[in-house]
Amino acid sequence: MSSVNKYKNIENELPKLPTVLLNTIQSDVLEIRMVDKTCEKYINACAKIHKLKDASYVVYSKYIDKNNHPYEKFIFLAEDGEELFDVSGVEMELYGLLRCTNLSLSEEYQAVVGKSE
Repeated sequence: MSSVNKYKNIENELPKLPTVLLNTIQSDVLEIRMVDKTCEKYINACAKIHKLKDASYVVYSKYIDKNNHPYEKFIFLAEDGEELFDVSGVEMELYGLLRCTNLSLSEEYQAVVGKSE
């Protein structure tokens, strides 16, 4: 699936997204989600990690299971895709802190995923 771009509008929505992150997200190696700034978990996390207030997106691996979560790195991005900071899975959990993005799946990606289901 690496030849199929996952999102059709990611470069417009996140113009400052570093190329290496863009490529790994587009090839479906890494996942991107928005940070849910309305949940209690976010408010509690901001008390510990003050930089989180500037983050709008987080990039992570969807292939790492919960048992290996402490070994993962989460990359937090600004609203324009600029890389802000990273946090290890030891420092925080993402569960309950994410929401869907405003990114649109490409038709090619949907066709490939539809065939595999």
